[in-house]
Amino acid sequence: MKSLIVSLWLTLSTIPIAWGQSSLRVLIQDAETGKPLIGATALLNPDRIGAAADTSGRLVLTVPTPGRYALTCSFVGYESQTDSLTLPGVDSLVVKLRQAEGEELEEVVVTSTRSNRSIDDIPTRIEAITGEELEEKANMRPGDIRMQLNESTGIQVQQTSPVSANANIRIQGLDGRYTQILQDGLPLYSGFAAGLSILQIPPLNLRQVEVIKGSASTLYGGGAIAGLVNLITKRPTAERELSFMLNGTTARGLDLSGFWGQKWEKVGVTLFAARNTQREYDPGKTGFSALPNYERYTVNPRLYFYLNPTATLTVGAMGNWENRIGG
Repeated sequence: MKSLIVSLWLTLSTIPIAWGQSSLRVLIQDAETGKPLIGATALLNPDRIGAAADTSGRLVLTVPTPGRYALTCSFVGYESQTDSLTLPGVDSLVVKLRQAEGEELEEVVVTSTRSNRSIDDIPTRIEAITGEELEEKANMRPGDIRMQLNESTGIQVQQTSPVSANANIRIQGLDGRYTQILQDGLPLYSGFAAGLSILQIPPLNLRQVEVIKGSASTLYGGGAIAGLVNLITKRPTAERELSFMLNGTTARGLDLSGFWGQKWEKVGVTLFAARNTQREYDPGKTGFSALPNYERYTVNPRLYFYLNPTATLTVGAMGNWENRIGG
């Protein structure tokens, strides 16, 4: 008799739990495409009952007791969605998640590989200095492009002459003569940029600077064994651009430069002019100047003829006059 009572008590205790349980079938899909989101998760609060979707985007949640629940569905890269449900009044549910909105970057068109392809489609690794970073470094040293490259990893701006303060660019430790300097894809100073120095290149009319670290001699010759630096100048736009820069230093230096550019229907024009001067400066009173004496004038006019939407003819010239004395 005692064993019968115990068995009856166990049977009665399990019946209410089985009767109170119910299941909720959930299908999680992409809101735009309707494709199932494999691995999406669903969490039923406040009991914190969760499950992950299978290959068809489906999952099953067990509801312990009837009542009001909050169902939260989430997936990586999508916005989480929370729905309020009264269970077991609902047997199945379809949840559509929307992709999370991210910050969009401005389009960067790279021209160092002689093709208008985006960075994602180019096999060559290219570092581009653009926008506010380029303007900030131009304000720090408006007379030449030394500052634009001095803070980039793998690039060393080395002074090669204590008399004239001449400098060149070393990439990955190789000598400066193995670094090719281009302007708009063409060799600057007819390929002798390493000998004429980067001090003669003003930065105000630059739109961006592109650097390829590593051998690019296949496309640009033996002067690009270490890599290359491509200086991309500004193009005229429909809105007229007019900018001036005046910079003076306590070391008796003065920089004056200006840029003007405008585009019309079939023709565009840009004009850049600069005057950079530096008087000999001997802060230690040793009889030898720490900074050389130079006076430089630069003029760069360009005309753009827009033949059709895919073809542009550019005609321009660049003049550079400098008198430099060191000691």
